[in-house]
Amino acid sequence: MNGTIQNMTGMGAMTDQVIATDFLIAAKTGVKNIALAITETSTPEVRDALKQYLMDAVDTHEQIFKYMVSKGYYHPNNIAEQLNVDLQAAQTAMNLQQS
Repeated sequence: MNGTIQNMTGMGAMTDQVIATDFLIAAKTGVKNIALAITETSTPEVRDALKQYLMDAVDTHEQIFKYMVSKGYYHPNNIAEQLNVDLQAAQTAMNLQQS
């Protein structure tokens, strides 16, 4: 997103966090879907391929998770701090509607 547009919408600092959160959610959904597909396959070759995809998806999820923690976007071990992050995101979203 263009920096000027980010500042006009109030999303300048939030953009990376929003993208990372969406990516994390998508990666988690991928892990669930691949795991389900493994239970539905009937051939060992397809099952083995899906197991590799599953491990790749879990690794991707881990990388996104670590990135979010390192940037302060996600606080899995500090619920009070995570609540503050979530409240800030909600307030920003509410302010967008008023603009």
